[in-house]
Amino acid sequence: MKFTLSWLKTHLETEASVDEILYALTDLGLEVEEVVDPAARLSDFTLGKVVKAEKHPDADKLRVCTVATDEGETQIICGAPNAREGITVVVAKPGTYIPGLDITIQVGKIRGIESFGMMCSEREMELSEEHDGIIELPEGEVGDRFVDYLAKVDPAKVDPMIEIAITPNRPDALGIRGIARDLAARGLGVLKPAPTAKVEGTFDSPINVTIDEDARVDGCEVFMGRLIRGVKNGPSPQWLQDQLKAIGLRPISALVDITNFFTYDQNRPLHVFDADKVHGNLRVHRAEGGEKLIALDEKEYTLEAGMVVISDDKQVESIGGIMGGLESGCTDETVNVFLEAAVWDTIQIAKTGRALKINSDARYRNERGIDPAFNPVAIELATQMILDLCGGEASHVVTAGQVPDVSRAYKLDTDRVQSLVGMEIPAETQRASLEALGFVLDGDMAKVPSWRPDVLGSADLVEEVARIASLTKLEGRPMARTKVGVPDAILTPMQKRESLARRTAAALGYNECVTYSFIDKESAKLFGGGADATMLANPISSEMSHMRPDLLAGLLQAAARNQARGVADLALFEVGPAFHGGEPEEQHIQVAGLLVGATGPKDLHGERRSVDVFDAKADAEAILASIGAPAKVQILRGNNAWWHPGRNGNICLGPKKILASFGEVHPRTLAKMGVSGPAVAFTVYLEQPPFPRKSKATRAALGASDFQPVERDFAFVVDNSVEALTLVNAAAGADKNLITDVRVFDEFTGEKAEAQMGEGKKSLAITVRLQPKDATLKVKEIEAISAKILEKVQKATGGVLRG
Repeated sequence: MKFTLSWLKTHLETEASVDEILYALTDLGLEVEEVVDPAARLSDFTLGKVVKAEKHPDADKLRVCTVATDEGETQIICGAPNAREGITVVVAKPGTYIPGLDITIQVGKIRGIESFGMMCSEREMELSEEHDGIIELPEGEVGDRFVDYLAKVDPAKVDPMIEIAITPNRPDALGIRGIARDLAARGLGVLKPAPTAKVEGTFDSPINVTIDEDARVDGCEVFMGRLIRGVKNGPSPQWLQDQLKAIGLRPISALVDITNFFTYDQNRPLHVFDADKVHGNLRVHRAEGGEKLIALDEKEYTLEAGMVVISDDKQVESIGGIMGGLESGCTDETVNVFLEAAVWDTIQIAKTGRALKINSDARYRNERGIDPAFNPVAIELATQMILDLCGGEASHVVTAGQVPDVSRAYKLDTDRVQSLVGMEIPAETQRASLEALGFVLDGDMAKVPSWRPDVLGSADLVEEVARIASLTKLEGRPMARTKVGVPDAILTPMQKRESLARRTAAALGYNECVTYSFIDKESAKLFGGGADATMLANPISSEMSHMRPDLLAGLLQAAARNQARGVADLALFEVGPAFHGGEPEEQHIQVAGLLVGATGPKDLHGERRSVDVFDAKADAEAILASIGAPAKVQILRGNNAWWHPGRNGNICLGPKKILASFGEVHPRTLAKMGVSGPAVAFTVYLEQPPFPRKSKATRAALGASDFQPVERDFAFVVDNSVEALTLVNAAAGADKNLITDVRVFDEFTGEKAEAQMGEGKKSLAITVRLQPKDATLKVKEIEAISAKILEKVQKATGGVLRG
């Protein structure tokens, strides 16, 4: 949104400086993006008078001029044809920047004669394109600043232009009057009375307007117009041209410039039809699809079904609220004009503008929302300006639809400013601020002005009060303590688990990743997802169309990117949500880890090896232990398709209570994800381990024993089909009080094993650790426990002690 200081002052009576206005605008939420201040650019130029002008001895077109300045007489070489004795000129002294030439003038020699400055033309000072000669001033004192002279004789040339960024919730600030209202509420001046006009029509308009029934809903709410006959179109007056040029608009003609004026002055887009080119009446309706229109930008647009357009009895004449047609546009020959003012549905405007890729000032404002109550006022003001500038005679206003009722009121609770914002603002100041913004107060109810569609509740009233008071006055204060001493913990048990899991994974040597929660459909399908329930309605790209069913998908994508850049060995983990449905409750928190390649760099001693499934299992168990999961768990086979069959498992508290899954990633999955193996991974489901019934502020006492532990090794001959875990669990169950650990340390299988122990047999060797708590174990006690171990293993697996 661009405007000039002089244009702002047509609505705001103020003596505030430009800097004060700029600060207030940004503080009010209307962030200043750019300021073009000609006065600052021209501040170094001064007035001088040519005392003497003589021909250059070595150049026919150059003159050696003696110029009186505030620093005395100086010599300047000039090639302008009008450089002569007695004229008042604009002087640039050495060291002055010339904006039109993008140079800083210095002392120099021209054909052997020194020149101490420059006498400037209008183009060299970026005042116009005139450069046939230097500036001649009819008056002015030697040494005066040129900007001070311009401010008196031609203020428009030194008028600052300000550009501000408008957030979508503030359509009222798309009009200069809305900006002036905010500044007046802040106290930077007094808002001038709103302009009014009432033009009494002298005849009935020959052009009538209607709105189709299906276009009234989510289309056009009110369409008003009137015919003005006998106008004389042509260049608009200089003041209007200057205002439009200053904000970057090209003056076209008086009729078009008037509509542009109201677009920026009051945030009120209007349109004018050449009435002699309109066939019959005007109708607002939805396009059937396929209609073509050459718009005012001279481009042809093909309309889609459902778009709201304005047609006459012959053809489409305008894309409603966005851009008019070229055929019915006004030209210098226009004599009779039909003026339109309408209120359009914002969503419909946005959809149509986006589909047709039209970016116009009208669309920009109509899709954000204009003041519907201003519609009848706008058509009167625009009519009056047309009559003033172009002459003519106005008809009665014709109307289709009705102005929408947007009146609403909310309770003003002056105490909520303290609770919501943390500022102490007196109640009378709050009320005065709202009244200055156009709110009407009736007791404790505040009626919202029609130009503020963003105010939709009592909290918005608080925001307005705080914004006008300035949030820079907000002081940081420590929150009051509700409890003396050590404050209660604020983290939830789940948050604590996430933190512990994250720290443990990092301590195990993993690097944390943070990936997107959405992935492509094919990757989602690899991990059991990709259903319509988890599909995004408006994905930012085709590679982010579905919510991730497992964190491993994002980690594998990250691994592929790293491998493409030469990093072969990876240890990555992530903590975050995964989604098994589209509802808020259909998500769960995971910790996923991925190991790719080898366990370490190449070394002399050959300790480097490829990662295997037991690395993933050990890390998953370490994370479960850190979050307090039970130590007694089951390891069961898994059946997820992304794991290598036979090389994966689930850590469970029963068949249906899965705490974690681990395994070697299936080669097919790696190939589709673009990862070179081997790769192993784990997924820990943080919500599955049971939470402790009572939370304690301290850790449990260390259960250390003063007595020496004992370890005994056993080697059993079992069938090849017997799983090691079955044997370990059987041995551990022999005495749960004394046996603290059972580990497999050897497996003897294959042809040699069968040759020694029999066909279909293998050997499993385990170490059993016994930890006494009351007294040192004696030999008889150790032998008794060993016998129980043999009995339990034989009963569970059929195994016998290897001889």
